[in-house]
Amino acid sequence: MKNSLILCALLTLGPVCYAQQSDYKVTTDYTELTDTKPHDSEAVWNKITTPTQLSWASTDVRYPKLSIPTVTKNSRWQTKAWKGERVNAQAVLWTTNDLSDATITVSELKNGSSVIPASAVTTNFVRYVMTDELNKERTGGCGHRENKAEWDSSIVADVLDIVKMHDIKARTTQPIWMNVWVPSDARPGKYKGTLTVSGKNFQPMNLQVEIDVLNRTLPEPQDWKFHLDLWQNPYSVARFYNVPLWSKEHFDAMLPIMKMLANAGQRAITTSIMHKPWAGQTEDHFDSMVFRMKKIDGTWEYDYTVFDKWVEFMMNEVGIKDLISCYTMIPWALSFDYYDQATNRIQFIEAKPGDAAYADYWGSFLKDFSRHLRAKGWFEKTAISMDERPLEAMQEAIKVIKQADPEFKITLAGNYHKEIQGDLYYLSIPYGHKFPEDVKAERDRKGQISTVYTCCSEAFPNTFTFSEPAEAPWTILHAVAGGYDGYLRWAVNSWTKDPLRDSRFRTWAAGDTYSIYPGPRSSIRFERLVEGLQDAEKIRILREELKGGKLEKLNKTVAMFTPEGLAETQKSATEMVNELNKVLNSY
Repeated sequence: MKNSLILCALLTLGPVCYAQQSDYKVTTDYTELTDTKPHDSEAVWNKITTPTQLSWASTDVRYPKLSIPTVTKNSRWQTKAWKGERVNAQAVLWTTNDLSDATITVSELKNGSSVIPASAVTTNFVRYVMTDELNKERTGGCGHRENKAEWDSSIVADVLDIVKMHDIKARTTQPIWMNVWVPSDARPGKYKGTLTVSGKNFQPMNLQVEIDVLNRTLPEPQDWKFHLDLWQNPYSVARFYNVPLWSKEHFDAMLPIMKMLANAGQRAITTSIMHKPWAGQTEDHFDSMVFRMKKIDGTWEYDYTVFDKWVEFMMNEVGIKDLISCYTMIPWALSFDYYDQATNRIQFIEAKPGDAAYADYWGSFLKDFSRHLRAKGWFEKTAISMDERPLEAMQEAIKVIKQADPEFKITLAGNYHKEIQGDLYYLSIPYGHKFPEDVKAERDRKGQISTVYTCCSEAFPNTFTFSEPAEAPWTILHAVAGGYDGYLRWAVNSWTKDPLRDSRFRTWAAGDTYSIYPGPRSSIRFERLVEGLQDAEKIRILREELKGGKLEKLNKTVAMFTPEGLAETQKSATEMVNELNKVLNSY
């Protein structure tokens, strides 16, 4: 019967199983969009006495492409790191000449006979992507943006390119990103090495690297206690890479992208159990990973082939296996699809929570879904998930879920409601909202998960492509300061039409829909987010160990990562993050 169900689906859906053609190859160089903003003139550039220069810079700054960078020349980068930690550095190269075939190499880092191999170091040319701005009221990034010309746009440094040889145009600044993943078995001490930029028509330039590895160890990402939930979109990958959905080529393209998530400590797998759970809000809408057929006799039959393939891939090949989040029983448009055997058509049921048709559609499915999940050994890891739905709709949906199987886990990303919070295994509430202390304590006692989320609503903190880089780690540290168990964000790879060059979207501020680029290419935003996640784990470890004044100092510093702390200290996100980093590396 499975084969016949799949055949029906293919006959009905036809060519939508295939993705659109991408306009450039994922792994090759590409041309950035033109920046029309004011920048240093040719006359200003020509005042430079040394045509090509290289210096260490700051990871807190997005350096303009067409202006001379404001940096204090520095040839030595020094930092501290725990064993097992990833540390980031940024250099800038600026030139009045065209440079051909520029490449970046880093030597092994030596501490006597001990070595951090060059293979533990990643370097990237930082590329520029088009961004826009907050909404007109400057209060956030929500709202439709169909006409890009109505929004102030510019190019900003964000993409960490995977192309290893790059031509650099005259009168431009080229940032360079370096990431060192310190081996967990590294011997404590100072490790030194050299970063070199060389090319066809210029002399090699060197910068010194020095990492003081401390006698502390950061666990592997899968062992971090922080609950990270960044929603994945497999459909955008199929479209951009121009591969058939759920083919070997599709999974091959997704593997390195999802591995980046696993290496950030991701806990949840995003699945869709209905057609367009978010009404097609992204460039690539989510289809149902479950095929439903209403037979001629009125009974239901289900096929879980796609759902199983996706979950098995994420668990077994990627290594994300804590939670399977199934969206959603309460979509934005209350229209539910199924294949009708009698008419040989895809049909839709229009029903709202509380209606008999709604209860029949979902109740029948959930009973069979429970059976299937138990047979796969996944039931305890699976949750029926909703987001930003009203209380009354949630109450009706919860009734249907519990009638189908009272042991089903339920999750919500949305406002706190005391009436239903006890029914929610996992509840993520918006930035600026708090759990009552007694409720949070009770949820902890029951093993329930309580996190915070941000979306387009926040002007600060956020991870738009125009956001300050330090806002990414600040957001994670806010979750720690607020006593939440983790952090949720609705999209990590819902790509725009031209994601490498233009992060603007028809709805919401630029960059809201993704922080990992095709390639896969990381971003300044994503790498800085990982810094915050590492700091969260450091805080947990130190809180278990420290006592007295040391613990008090740590807690006082962490407590500032709140709206109230910002108002009290009058410090920027950059200042606060850097101050905490020094504290964490002082013990």
